[in-house]
Parts: sequence; C-alpha cells; structure tokens
Amino acid sequence: MLKIILHAPNNVHPFCEPARDLRIQNSPLWLHQRNVLTPYVTREVEVKPGVPFNPTREPSIVYRDNLFFDQEYIDAFISEAKRKNRAVRAAFSADDPAFREHALPLSSSYTPAGSLYLADLWYYPNGPVADVEPLVIDLQSREIGYYHVPTYMAEQTGDLLFQVPLRSLIAIDSWVHIFVADMIFSQFGRGARFEKQLHEDLAFKLKIIGTAIYEGRQVLDCSELVQMGKNCVIDPSAVIHGPTIIGDNVNIGAGTVIENSIIGNNVNISQGCQIMLSVVGDGAFLPFRAALFMTTVMDHSMVAQNTCLQMCVIGRNTFIGAGTTFTDYNIIPAPLRALSGDGSLRPSNRPVLGGCVGHNCRLGSGMIVYPARTIESDVVLAASQERRVISKDIRFEDSDHHRMKLSHLHQTPYHKKKEEESW
Repeated sequence: MLKIILHAPNNVHPFCEPARDLRIQNSPLWLHQRNVLTPYVTREVEVKPGVPFNPTREPSIVYRDNLFFDQEYIDAFISEAKRKNRAVRAAFSADDPAFREHALPLSSSYTPAGSLYLADLWYYPNGPVADVEPLVIDLQSREIGYYHVPTYMAEQTGDLLFQVPLRSLIAIDSWVHIFVADMIFSQFGRGARFEKQLHEDLAFKLKIIGTAIYEGRQVLDCSELVQMGKNCVIDPSAVIHGPTIIGDNVNIGAGTVIENSIIGNNVNISQGCQIMLSVVGDGAFLPFRAALFMTTVMDHSMVAQNTCLQMCVIGRNTFIGAGTTFTDYNIIPAPLRALSGDGSLRPSNRPVLGGCVGHNCRLGSGMIVYPARTIESDVVLAASQERRVISKDIRFEDSDHHRMKLSHLHQTPYHKKKEEESW
C-alpha cells in the first residue's frame, strides 16, 4: 500500500513548530505515525502545500501529518475500509463522547458534514478519487473518573471524568490536544485496554497473577506491567506501579513513586519524586521532590526540586526553576479558556487544566502559573517582584532576556527559524 502524507501548514503555539515534530508518547509524531502504519505500507510520498502530486492507481492511505492515531484505530479503520472496498474518509459522530468532549474543542482541522465531522484520513482501494464515503469508527469510549473536588468548590459535581477511547484519533491543533493525546487517549487508554483484557481474557489474567506470584510482588509491580530497559539503576525503596514503560540508562532515586507513566532513555529522577500518569522524555532530569501529575515533559528538559506540574505540557530543552507551581483549577469555578488551532481564545471544555511551556525556555524559581496559560518557545522569565505570578500568555516579545545585558548568550533557535521561514 502507498502512504501519502499531507503537510499541515500551521505551527502549534507555543512551540513554534509543526505538530509532526512534537513528541507524543515520547516519540516524534511523524515517527509514531510511521510505526503504526508499518504493517500496511510498502512505500510513502510526502506532499507539501501547493505542490502537485501525480495520480496513482494503487491502494493508498492518505493522511494529514498533524493526526495522532493509535494502532487500535488504524487496524479497525483499514479493516472496515477494505471490507467496503471503496474510497472512504475517517469521520466522527457528533454524539461520540470522546470526540465531543476532548477532540473537537479548540480544533480547526475537522470538516462539518451534517451530524458528522470529517478528519483528514482517507483510504483509496484504487488510488485517490473524488467520490468518498464517510467512515465512522466507534471509538469505544468509556467513562473514567480521575479527580475529586470538594462539592463546595465544584461548578456542578465533585467528580471529574474523562471519556476514554479504546481507539484513538485526534488532530493536533492546540497544545491542549497534546495533553489529550498523551494523557487521555494514551495513558488512560492503555490502562483501560489493560483492564478490559484482564476482565475478558482468562489466560492473560492467569499470566499476570502467575508472574506476580513467581516474582513475589504485587500485581501492579510485576514485570508483566513494568517494562524496564537496559542499564537502569533503581533504588530498592522506589515504588513503581504499572502499566509503566522505563527506557535504557535510567536512574531512579530513593523514595520515588511512579505510576502508569512512560520514562524515556537516559532520564535521571532523584530522591522523592512523584510521577503519576505522565510522560518524561529522553534525557530529562528531575531533581529531588519534583512532582508530575498527568504531565508531558519533552526530551532534555529539567524540572527543578519542589516543583509541581499538573496537567501540563513542557517542551524540549526547557528549564523550570525550583518551587514553581503550575495551578490547574480556578478557585471560583469559571470556565477555562485556551488558545485554539486558529490562535483565538476559546473554551477548553476542561474544568481542570495546567499550563504549557514551549521549547528552549528558562523559568526562574518560585513562579506561579495560572491555569491554561502558555509560555512561547525561547522565552526567559527571571524571578522578580514584578514577575512572580504568570496570569497571561507570555509571547517571545515579553521575554526578560530582551532587557538583559547578556542577552546575546541566550540562543533563540525557534524564532530564528521562524524569521528565516518568513523571508
């Protein structure tokens, strides 16, 4: 099968780069797409905006490169498309709870078609044609609670819920979609698929229990649920619950707790860190007592000691100073707004949401960042009496390094690239 990749033209704020280059599940999106489609594809062609493409008559799968999809969705989509044996386009029902609650808000990539929304994913049995039929794949959503807020603080109810799909497809138009893809559609989805298999597959259940008994561990601690790479050094007092994936050359200090997370290669996690439902990228460093909850930290970033990040997305090569807190909930339960795919502030449909920091940023110690705020790539924020609370989105023009005498020492690769592209 031929794979035709269409380039998404827009960069994702605040990263100043396209979605295809951003990391989801600790892998660049383009590489994740390639790995998922490997069983079906023999060759590929990339088509940039405005560049003509020669028609072909061979079976083809066409998709926009800002799409995140998992193996379960692609398997179901291609199987049903081949069964129909006609040209189809991926579609969502407006009533699908996972799509309605998590994928549609803040998006700009879906095309409305009556009660359906069309995504940029096509299958052609005999090459691209104009006549295409919408193909709705059931995401198999299930309701999973993740947070309890005291009733007197909650807008409607104290129980906060995710609609977790067992099959996932989402367009990455906003940084919030990275959070959704990494946490709700991947970490929660992986846990939901594990629970489903545990309940339905007796052989799998016996295998898990047998491994735990043989190793003398609790079920969540056994090697069937905690995958570990080579050359790892883990203190015996660390607590690691699965399903968790740990890469190669990882150092985990005493008293650290890790639950249902992905830890990349060459990661250093010091004493007393708390990591729950999070993704830590390759080469990252978490000094003592750093805490991550449902947070993505991309490769080669550092989250300093006593820092708390909840429901956040942190770009690569970024430093978060000690004692910094990213808040995730309005004290008075007003709706949270976030930057959408078209650059406007729109309701995020999330009652609880942290912040986002781009690539190559430097944040001083003791900052407080309000919910859903963004800090653009290449920004430096020095702690001061005037700059302790981040209550609005921070653009590159607001960076403190512009006013520093040694500003020439701070490299700004993402904005230099942006300037070169504008020329």
